[in-house]
This record gives sequence, structure tokens and C-alpha cells, in this order.
Amino acid sequence: MTTTPTRIDLWSSASFLQGQPIDQYRWLHENAPVYWHDAPDEIGGGFWVVSPLDLVKQVSSDNKLFSSYANGTMLYDLPEDSLRASRAMMLNMDPPQHNRYRKLVGPQFIPKSARKWEVDIDELASQIIDEVCEAGECDLVADIAGKLPSYVVARLLGIPPEVGVRLYDLTEIMHTALDSVTPEQRAKVAVEYAEFTANLHKEKTENPTADLASRLAHAEVDGHKLTSQEYQAFITLLVNAGGDTTRGLVGGGVLTLIQHPDILADFRARTDELMPTAIEELLRYQSPVVHFRRTATEDTMLGDTAIKKGEKVAIFYAAANRDPAVFENPDELDLERDPNPHVAFGGGGPHFCLGSHFARIEIESMFRQILSRLHNLELVDEPVWVPSNFTSGPQRARIRFTPSAKANA
Repeated sequence: MTTTPTRIDLWSSASFLQGQPIDQYRWLHENAPVYWHDAPDEIGGGFWVVSPLDLVKQVSSDNKLFSSYANGTMLYDLPEDSLRASRAMMLNMDPPQHNRYRKLVGPQFIPKSARKWEVDIDELASQIIDEVCEAGECDLVADIAGKLPSYVVARLLGIPPEVGVRLYDLTEIMHTALDSVTPEQRAKVAVEYAEFTANLHKEKTENPTADLASRLAHAEVDGHKLTSQEYQAFITLLVNAGGDTTRGLVGGGVLTLIQHPDILADFRARTDELMPTAIEELLRYQSPVVHFRRTATEDTMLGDTAIKKGEKVAIFYAAANRDPAVFENPDELDLERDPNPHVAFGGGGPHFCLGSHFARIEIESMFRQILSRLHNLELVDEPVWVPSNFTSGPQRARIRFTPSAKANA
């Protein structure tokens, strides 16, 4: 192992303020595939960073040895009462409990079900571009990338689209790093979210309609209906997971293409041909979800590294997606890359992203609209990235393009 030439700091949000810290990932791959990362005592101390793709898959698949339930999936430790509450969320469960809860919504997200939404999603994407195309300038995130997942989640849950947009604002604060948001801000968001889900639960229990929120309000696990806390956890997870990948991928992907004008021009010229591989490459390159945490349930070896029972093990999907042992020229954007075994939706195992099929449909629809209707794309000013070590994507990015007429006048 060599001396660290660059400071490895994957806890501070400052490392992610210009996108992924690829220099740090590169050093980890070359020198410390499983790396002990010191962290402040107030978050529960340090954690292991796992960067090779094969080891990320190994940890993801072995829920008995690497648990989501033990101490949650965030890098920071929670107080005991908060940890107990967090276990109502499917994300923080292990099988078989996780499997029982996943079955409640699984049929809604299988490929066959997701494909039924293609027409609706295309219409929403066209509507979103109609809202900005005549102006010739907009905020890429608030006006485009964040709108589609917000609208889709709103339709899934049977809530007004403007409420979906508000929930997007709240999730952005949730995912902002602890060093960038005050406890008071987080508490305020938690209160608003709790009030929203409590009201939604009451409404869908008393007046059910043909939507996912109503189905969950009347669903049963092991013969019992979901508690209000379990219902809140389910809705929160659906809103969060439903927005992160699409928002970060579309926002970051457009910025990346603007920075690579030749690749952008080729993508416009060969949209149909490139779209299948381009989506996967942008997912790999952007890696909107940076990491998740597991906790070792016993002493074990991970690669050549000894892991002790109770230690945090952070699987960094963003680093695994640049593993030079798997991806040739991993720091280059290649829209024709094939095969592309990225882990942007997780490394397999029980927690593989439930909404991956929806996300791919949304991403393709949004990029088709952008490529065909927003020409001469350019940045107006320097984009601002979400100050988070958990999700990666721009927070604000003003773009300019040639004004055009609405498609649905």
C-alpha cells in the first residue's frame, strides 16, 4: 500500500460538491479495495469503504453476514428510539421480514406493470418540456429533472402533482449531508412529512381509490394491517426512491453531455440506436445513489481484510461503477459500452432497487424529449450540486437552449 496522495474523505459533503470524487475512488481501487475510513464520534465512528464491484455484490447478496436491520443503512448511527422507528422501513429490514413487505408493492413494479405506464410517462415528459421550451432557459433540476419523478410518484400515490413536487423538496433536505443541514431543518421536514403521511393514511383508509397509497392503507402483513408508522415508512421510501435515481441521472447526465458536445451530438443523431446502451452508461457514470451501509453480524473476511462483528461496511456503488478490473477506461463516458454490469440500482440481493424498471422508462422518455426538442444546450452558470455523500446530482443548474413551440399547444 502506498501513502495516500489525496485526502480520502467520503464523509464530508465537500467531497461531492462537483459530482463524484473520482480521484478518491481511483486511489481506493489501486491501493485499498477495502479501506478503513475514520469518521466523527458523533456519527458513531468510522466505517469500511468497499469499492471493488465483486465485493460490493458480495456484501449486497449476503444479508445474514451484512445486515441492514442491525443498525440501519445510513453511515451515521441513530439513537435507539430512532433506530427502532427506522426499522419500519423496508430499506432497513432483512429477509424474511423484508420479503414479506416487498411483496406488498412488488407487483406494481415488475416490468409488465411498469410498461403499462409508458404512455403516461411519455405524456408527462412532453408536458414538462412544454412548460419550458418557449422560454429558451430554465433550471435543469427544478423545471425538468425533478419534475418527472415527482409527477409519476404523485400519480402512483393518487395525490396532486404539486404535492409530489413539494415532497421532492423535502426529500432533497432529507438527503443533504449532516454537515450541511441543521437538526432544526431536519426536524421541520420530519414533522411536515409525518403530517402528510398521517393525512394520506386517513384519507386512503376512509376513501380508497385505485392507487398505490390506497392499496397500502388496506394491505396486510402476517394478518395485520400496516401501522401508521409502517405506512409512513412505506410512503417515505417510495417517494425517496422514486426520485433519487431519475432526478440525479437526468440532471447529472445532461450536464455531462453538455460537457461532451461531440458525444451529445452523436446521441442526438443516433438516439434510437444508442438509447439502450446510453441509459446504462449514464447510470454507471453518474451513479445517483452513492452508497449504502451494512453492519457485520460476525467477524469475517472481505477480500483480504478482516472485518469485526458490529463494524460498519459501506458499499460504494459509485466507486464500484468505476472499477478498472471490470470497466475499461472507467472514467470515460462511452454511450456504446457493452457489456455494462453496473450496480447503479444496487449490487443484487434482496435490496435490489424495486423501481429500476420505472426509472429506466422515465430516463428514456425524458432524454428523448430533451434530445429532440432542446437544441443548442449550454450552461448559463456553474451548477450547484446537492451537498450530500449519499445521493449525487445537481441541485441547481440553469441551462439555455433554442426556444421552440409547445408540442401540445
